[in-house]
Amino acid sequence: MRALARKGKSAMVRLYRGYNRRKTRDAPPPSTGQVRILLLHAYGMGGTIRTVFNLASYLAKEHDVEIVSILKEAEEPFFPIDPRVRFRFLDDRLHPGPDPVRAMLSKLPSKLIPKEESAYHRFNLWTDLKLARYIRSLDTGVLMATRPGLNLAMAQLALPGVITVGQEHVALATQPEPIQELIKWRYRRLDALVTLTKADLKDYRETLPKPPRKVVRIPNAVPPMTGDVAKLDAKVAIAVGRLTRIKGFHRLITAWETVAAAHPDWKLRIFGAGPQQENLAQQIVDAGLEGKVELPGPTPDVGAELEKASIYVLSSRHEGFPMTILESMAKGLAIVSFNSPHGPKEMIKNGVDGLLVKPRTNANLADSIIRVIEDEQLRRDLAAGALETARTYDVDVIGQKWDALLASLLARRESRAQRAAMAGATDTAGTAGTADAARLTDGAATADAARLAEGAELKPPCP
Repeated sequence: MRALARKGKSAMVRLYRGYNRRKTRDAPPPSTGQVRILLLHAYGMGGTIRTVFNLASYLAKEHDVEIVSILKEAEEPFFPIDPRVRFRFLDDRLHPGPDPVRAMLSKLPSKLIPKEESAYHRFNLWTDLKLARYIRSLDTGVLMATRPGLNLAMAQLALPGVITVGQEHVALATQPEPIQELIKWRYRRLDALVTLTKADLKDYRETLPKPPRKVVRIPNAVPPMTGDVAKLDAKVAIAVGRLTRIKGFHRLITAWETVAAAHPDWKLRIFGAGPQQENLAQQIVDAGLEGKVELPGPTPDVGAELEKASIYVLSSRHEGFPMTILESMAKGLAIVSFNSPHGPKEMIKNGVDGLLVKPRTNANLADSIIRVIEDEQLRRDLAAGALETARTYDVDVIGQKWDALLASLLARRESRAQRAAMAGATDTAGTAGTADAARLTDGAATADAARLAEGAELKPPCP
């Protein structure tokens, strides 16, 4: 029985290899004319969504850009979108229709996304099928993914003619160990991996035994915002983010007890929604901070709210590359932030464009906020420094880095194709401009496909 199973798997692997060869042979030349970006929920709210919209808008000047959202759970986007950018939704959960196959598969857990992925509960066997079909339908162009689960699926399933670019918005060190093991195993098949911070770039280069062809750092750009810079005369501090434990808003509220006692005329406004909303609201009541700390909910116009404040506070346990810091800098706010080892530490020059505080120290956070409140000159100096820093993250400055990356990836593909053609290797992955011929014959990749087809979970090989 085992021998029969092995023969079946072997036949499936051969079929998969043959299919890849045929698709490669018939594929159009490598191109960056089309850019597809995989996103979990394009109509949701969050920093990753906002940065993807920003990047897509820039790339749409010269490329055909489509954002491919795994889920559709809202009728309208939370953030404004560029009309040049198209959208595709793989699983419309608002209007699922009467499809019995979808109904059945939606009840079964995902086999494509690792269980340790933070968004695993959002996937199922139906999303697996739709995602796999979409990825395998592409034979050229650029495909980007924006979170570990989608990067891993893309690396596993993309045809050799597609230029694959993985983006990481969360630090490698914060990923669960099983995810890190899969990253080590599969990310080598990507054409490029883009990190947001220098610290994460260093971690990936040191951790991956065989990294992608290119591992580069391209930070996020400042998104367009309404209004003007803050006047710094409002007695308001602001924080923005998902109301989750990791954002540390419970620490910020505790710190504000000290701030409010010293400066009762100042107010803290925390914008966002999430599972901690009720707990935070109760904490405000218990601390007697009603009227001094507000939870207004999410806002689609972050710029307008930042303009009404004077201080931005970031209290997260850790961050990848917080967009809210960039947005606050661009609005000319004085910033007080916990000194997270990746994003804030790289983005803020302590005492120049913000104040960095030892992480998870509520008293130190309160002291730094009070210092900025009481020293108006410091507040204005930090705000001026923040505006200068924000200019280095202008969308055109960051966009040119993406232009250079895509151009280099295309040049490498075309160079390989030319060399393979000159060598007469017309039946290899190189002829189709593949970034790595091993992706065509890689036993691990084909075994992955076989296991997925059999409904088994995908696991890294034994060391």
